[in-house]
Amino acid sequence: MSIRPISSHSKAVPTLEGAGVKLHRAFGFQNPDQLDPFLLFDDFRNDHPEDFLRGFPWHPHRGIETITYVLNGTVDHGDSLGNEGTLGAGDVQWMTAGSGILHQEMPKGNAKGQMHGFQLWANLPGAMKMTAPRYQDVSGKDIPEIIDDDGTRVKVIVGSFWGQTGPVDGIAADPQYLDIFVPAGVKKTFPVDTYRRAFAYVFDGAGAFADASAPAGVLLEKEVMGQEVNIRDLSGDRTLIRFGTGDEVTVQAGPDGIRFLLISGAPIEEPIAWHGPIVMNTQAELKQAIAELRNGTFIKPAH
Repeated sequence: MSIRPISSHSKAVPTLEGAGVKLHRAFGFQNPDQLDPFLLFDDFRNDHPEDFLRGFPWHPHRGIETITYVLNGTVDHGDSLGNEGTLGAGDVQWMTAGSGILHQEMPKGNAKGQMHGFQLWANLPGAMKMTAPRYQDVSGKDIPEIIDDDGTRVKVIVGSFWGQTGPVDGIAADPQYLDIFVPAGVKKTFPVDTYRRAFAYVFDGAGAFADASAPAGVLLEKEVMGQEVNIRDLSGDRTLIRFGTGDEVTVQAGPDGIRFLLISGAPIEEPIAWHGPIVMNTQAELKQAIAELRNGTFIKPAH
């Protein structure tokens, strides 16, 4: 077994999206090779309704999949195919945009006015970019949760982990999407397929991720709960950790525990032509998509 080295360690950046939604972007619209097959990750946690109620009115997508995970509040959604519904706390929607779709997402706060959740964009390989659009709406109660003897909790949203398989399937990137809580002071190791790109996103508490590049037996700046371990600085709320190659990720939870998403997927390794919510392989395909948006032929008839 080999610990994945930490390739980068960064904070999500405040960003304005949609009709004026204030959110934090961990990555996106930069170098798509770094986390291939993933393109963008947004943290739309907000406790002030005036900062998110204008939402994300009608907009297009083509050539990608979008994954929305709601922690608190609700998101009303509708699309050009006539689908509509509401995502509640704990729910997940995996939308395969494929050949093209127009949709809207309108967040609402809970009783306390809180709207908490995440959206991830995953690329589609060229052979699947023009497939028919598809939705997978998953209720939080259908997402398996594993509770280990030490109190570690893992929700398996996509993929298989510790003998459980998440309810979302048939995804091009063959991803693993886990919501993990590690209790205070616990050191825990999680297997990750060697051939997948992987990142962690911390959103509650704090902890330290082991780094394979550190010399064995050397303490890196911090003790966590009195344990001298080979770690980096504590990673807290809204921190993105990108990993290199290896087959496991180890984290040491801080005094309040740590909760984070651990996401990995098989790289597609194809050329990318990207303009906003449309991601194709070539500039010619991108220009065609934009022309179809303008002339009204963007949405393809169902076969």
